[in-house]
Amino acid sequence: MPEQPIPRRICSEPRWRPTRLYTAAELPPACRHWLLDDSSLTVRLKELNLGAFRVQRLYQGWQLPLPSESKLLQVAPRQRALVREVGLMLADQTVVFARSVFPITSLRGDLAHLRYLQNRSLGAILFKHPGMRRGPFELARMAGDNDYLPRELQQAAPAWGRRSRFVIGGRSLMVSEVFL
Repeated sequence: MPEQPIPRRICSEPRWRPTRLYTAAELPPACRHWLLDDSSLTVRLKELNLGAFRVQRLYQGWQLPLPSESKLLQVAPRQRALVREVGLMLADQTVVFARSVFPITSLRGDLAHLRYLQNRSLGAILFKHPGMRRGPFELARMAGDNDYLPRELQQAAPAWGRRSRFVIGGRSLMVSEVFL
């Protein structure tokens, strides 16, 4: 059984909304192209050829998911989850902050290895998994100093984020990505 969850770092969640609620004026074409693409973000970042791609794990531990995360994952509000936060980097610059939430019930069987990703890309694993399904995106526009972002990644400019639920063999996990 996992150790006691630590308190949340995030006090106020971004306002995640379904993509259909955004107008073309709110979601410019350059942003839309990145936010709504349902292919592997890891592959897309590598294709930019802007330097070496790497994943830097910033945090991993057992927590209670945020209320909207529990709702998206369809788990009880007090069910623990493994939370993993990483920076996706190109040429030693963090370009995306990613937060993954793995309910404890999803980390069994052939998905148990997801507990041990270290600095490996989750996307590289998910998109190779047979039968993986991705749910619709939810988007959020947040202030650059929103506490959803770790302090070391906060910035002056606002940022767009997206999140979606992945289902593999009836088990769910959530991935959010904030474009810095």
